[in-house]
Amino acid sequence: MSTSTPEGNLIREIGVIETTQSDNILRWDGEELYVEQDIYHNGQLVHRKYKRRVTRSVAQALATLLHQH
Repeated sequence: MSTSTPEGNLIREIGVIETTQSDNILRWDGEELYVEQDIYHNGQLVHRKYKRRVTRSVAQALATLLHQH
């Protein structure tokens, strides 16, 4: 018997599996570096174009890369 884990993150407190979709385009609004994501709970859209901030370490790595070119 095979078992598989559903894709996404289980949020036990509310009993849903959260999945995301993103175009993976970095955006800058003058203050924050972020990607937009659509958030789904059990396959149902709950947030459209949710802004997920890029971590400091990712932002620093990008800055280093940009300074090299």
